[in-house]
Amino acid sequence: MFVTPETPIAAGPAIRDYVEGFLAEDDVLRAARARGRELGCTPIGPAGGAALRFLAAALQARAVVEVGTGAGVSGLWLLRGMAADGVLTSIDVQPEHQRAARQAFTAAGFGAGRTRLIMGRALDVLPRLTDGGYDLVFVDALKTEYPRYAEHGVRLLRPGGVIAFDNALWSGRVVDQSVRDPDTAALREVTHLVREDDRLAPALLPVGDGLLVAARVA
Repeated sequence: MFVTPETPIAAGPAIRDYVEGFLAEDDVLRAARARGRELGCTPIGPAGGAALRFLAAALQARAVVEVGTGAGVSGLWLLRGMAADGVLTSIDVQPEHQRAARQAFTAAGFGAGRTRLIMGRALDVLPRLTDGGYDLVFVDALKTEYPRYAEHGVRLLRPGGVIAFDNALWSGRVVDQSVRDPDTAALREVTHLVREDDRLAPALLPVGDGLLVAARVA
């Protein structure tokens, strides 16, 4: 088949592996990912992490909120893209996940002043954060609560700020209308909410398990 610039290329396993391996993770990231597996959580993959670092760097982000620590994997990617004086606020209800994240941040050489780890339920913490005070909000926590995280996250963004949701494709389950479990339904709902919000310029990126992103334009 003759491939034009407009012809979609099927994202088979070889393409996915190529994208995931585009930027190799170092020992600190690999150790953080291993701790995450031991704790039973699935942090964002390397391609998604690289996208987060890109967003943080493009925004010159100084204030970032993360819902779900992912044992520190996503936080490492974010911190490596943020401005040198930027502060990452990471919210998680699991103390062992936050301990793992702190271990990862220390191993990577980030001082205590670069991170603010808040233990608690995100829906209790987010309302206490400053409206319009953040450059980037990243969500990777309870899928059933994604629509409510979106409501709070958009409020937190400055004009031009970006909100990002991991697992937006949910291993393909979101496109199978016969799948109607609460997690999948919530992911479909947040995708619809973000797409229809006039305050946002959204895009659905097919990296990892899908990264739904949107910039605040109004």
